[in-house]
Amino acid sequence: MPLEIIRNDITQVHVDAIVNAANESLLGGGGVDGAIHRAAGPELLAECRTLGGCKVGAAKITKGYRLPAKYVIHTVGPVWRGGKSNEEQLLADCYRNSLALAREHDLESIAFPLISSGAFGYPKDKALKVAIAEIGDFLLQHELTVYLVVFDRASFTLSEKLFSSITEYIDDNYIDLHPIDDRNRRELVCMQEAAFYEKSMPQASMPAPEAPLKRKRKLADVMKQLEETFSQVLLRLIDEKGMSDAETYKKANIDRKLFSKIRNDIYYKPSKPTVLAFAIALRLNLDETRDLLRKAGFALSRSSKFDIIVQYFIEEGNYNIFEINEALFAFDQSLLGN
Repeated sequence: MPLEIIRNDITQVHVDAIVNAANESLLGGGGVDGAIHRAAGPELLAECRTLGGCKVGAAKITKGYRLPAKYVIHTVGPVWRGGKSNEEQLLADCYRNSLALAREHDLESIAFPLISSGAFGYPKDKALKVAIAEIGDFLLQHELTVYLVVFDRASFTLSEKLFSSITEYIDDNYIDLHPIDDRNRRELVCMQEAAFYEKSMPQASMPAPEAPLKRKRKLADVMKQLEETFSQVLLRLIDEKGMSDAETYKKANIDRKLFSKIRNDIYYKPSKPTVLAFAIALRLNLDETRDLLRKAGFALSRSSKFDIIVQYFIEEGNYNIFEINEALFAFDQSLLGN
């Protein structure tokens, strides 16, 4: 997955480079900076002494030494001063310059902390918005696996307005299934989804179905009437939307290797998050999303918070997969993509 949000200690992440939220001296400090220096050992400090510090928004690279990562990219985030001292641009520069260094050194993976959101006081929801925007823009143009590493749930905060809006939408649509046997559960879900879908469709009188003709059919005729597979439908939709393959899999947060498998195997069976990721990339409406899911053997469920959150964004017309994954992570759900 090109962008993944994970809970972990960044000093333990196995990637080509981790990003250090450093101070201007580059000589170590508290928080993430101190933890990285302790884990890397004194050799990191010795190399940092040769760099002559670093300006706010800029980035410099060193070896990783005793870290699992090969390199450390040091960047200096802005101190929050109420948002009137160019903090947003400086924070965006931290991500942009760090990603540029990763590309310059032909790195394949990089892990970021939420820069400036600790001792520097940058509000976590605003810091997260900048991180997602800059990383997302970069990934639409370049191939790289990026991890946004948060140490615990308290380190990750959606804007209060968005969190409240999604919570209200879940409350209005979520059906909590009580412990019942599997057969009754399946029947209840099917009844609920059928009623919900029927309610959302325009009412029209339907003619009575004609009695089927009783005749034998040749196997060749049956095969001709088979519906398109998921892979065939996906490729047709890409063509109809006038999108390139690369544009599609990048907007779906899917890596190139997986997309290649789907393209080359018309019977490929994707996971539900993968199907929904493509629905988002192709900007499908709710009915079109249901149709694409059905081709892969899935359906939207009102007993799944994951499904309801994705449905919320589709109904809001927000097809930014990185922002959707941001919300899914905040609600402790699986992410869209691989």
